[in-house]
Amino acid sequence: MYCRNCGKEVHPQAVACPGCGVSPRLEKKFCQNCGNATQPNQSLCTKCGAALGSAYAGAKNKLAAGLLAIILGSLGIHKFYLGYNKEGLIMLLVTLLTCGFGAMIISIVGLIEGVIYLTKSDEEFSQIYVEGRKGWF
Repeated sequence: MYCRNCGKEVHPQAVACPGCGVSPRLEKKFCQNCGNATQPNQSLCTKCGAALGSAYAGAKNKLAAGLLAIILGSLGIHKFYLGYNKEGLIMLLVTLLTCGFGAMIISIVGLIEGVIYLTKSDEEFSQIYVEGRKGWF
């Protein structure tokens, strides 16, 4: 993988580029697939043909995840939506096995997560919760 800011090769799990210090996925100056220079409005890399319009094409919608977390947080529906089945099942079981008493605590967790999701930029949300697979907060 290549940094989208400076074009240097970086580890796919890197949070910051060792060359420029910027998140390697946030900028749009270089192709993350081959490192070729690109224009900000370019949709395909002219060298390798990789999609550039969004490095997060096909990513889950942060608005949907945030609203699910706020509205149905006690059931863990937002976790299932993001593909975190284990975490979603934990939230659902706490709500069901405590006859709803645990739902008060779990709904607060859902509310906090929903607000966090909605306050992130699309790129940050995708990087942290879709690509990075961060299950809690």
